Amino acid sequence: MVNQQHPQQCRTVHASAERESRNIVDSAGGARPDRQVTLSLVVPCHNEEACLPMFLSSAAQAVREIMAAYPGTTAEVVLVDDGSTDGTAALLRQAADGQLSCRDPAASARTSDIHAPSQETLPFAIRWLSLSRNFGKEGALLAGLDAAQGDVVAVMDADLQDPPSLLPRMFAMLTDDSALDCVATRRITRAGEPPIRSMCAHMFYRLMNAMSPVVVPDGARDFRMMRRRVVDALTSLTERNRFSKGLYAWVGFHTAWIDYPNTRRAAGRSSWNFFALVRYAIEGLISCSTVPLAVASYIGLLLCVVAFGATCFIAVRAAMFGDPVAGWPSLACIITFIGGLQLMCLGIIGRYLANTYLESKRRPNYIVRDGNINVRDAGNTRFDHPAHDREMLS
Repeated sequence: MVNQQHPQQCRTVHASAERESRNIVDSAGGARPDRQVTLSLVVPCHNEEACLPMFLSSAAQAVREIMAAYPGTTAEVVLVDDGSTDGTAALLRQAADGQLSCRDPAASARTSDIHAPSQETLPFAIRWLSLSRNFGKEGALLAGLDAAQGDVVAVMDADLQDPPSLLPRMFAMLTDDSALDCVATRRITRAGEPPIRSMCAHMFYRLMNAMSPVVVPDGARDFRMMRRRVVDALTSLTERNRFSKGLYAWVGFHTAWIDYPNTRRAAGRSSWNFFALVRYAIEGLISCSTVPLAVASYIGLLLCVVAFGATCFIAVRAAMFGDPVAGWPSLACIITFIGGLQLMCLGIIGRYLANTYLESKRRPNYIVRDGNINVRDAGNTRFDHPAHDREMLS
């Protein structure tokens, strides 16, 4: 089921010349079927040692289908190690050196040895970055987008919850429709998730869409395929507190959606626990909307009106009927209630002030420790001043 729905100026001269020499995208931004199209798969990785061989095998199969349907297509996979504490970084190096054995996911069910010998040759180049620490998925995702060289870029997870089998369909939709800028995905079921997590997710999307000027569909995933101009628009956004699902909606562009049922992780455990998801949801709401600040103001105004009305009512009743004023228990409850609301409103204001403070530091979203990609080409140091950018990237 499919529903239909400003570039970064500080790229290296080398990267720009390379894309111009390929001359793959026409003036309308559509892929020309008679020209070579480069596809980049950007994959943030955090403790994905168990999933990586299976992911690379599945991605290889999908890329082969694309290359068979569109001869001359070249591809790369940009793997970003986000400060993993297992053997993920070592696996990335082995994969780039051609020393990692990759197998079909079905084979992984027949043996527990994920490093079993295999003669599979990957149809894409592997480029990788290892960050100096865990910067979070948003930092790793931005690092991958900065490093990607393709004119068509796909973003996906390594745990196979984003099915690589959808890549040929997504690529075909972009290639065959020059008016389309992005093909995104969303889950239509949440089978296998705890009920409370599913309920909270639905509530988050409803709240987000009620508060934000942009719409993030319920079940939307980061798994999507974009033209170069969409990627450039995303990487040109310099904020440090990023919420990619909101940024995808904010930059706009013509988007088609592919619905698919929820898929379980292929192996390992997710790094996203309940509290991490709650923090991410709060960050998303604050980064995409100022409505919480307005709500805090409205609550304060409403309480002032109610308190004034209650005071007048008590005074009139005492003067006319001699009714005694309620005792300290009710007063204590009211003070506690008002104090709680004040603290909540101060907390909302504090979150916005904290984000402003972090933005004012102008620290990079990520720092590269190692990899086979030129650090400057990967946009490792991101400044807001164009002249400084040109000096650093020249």
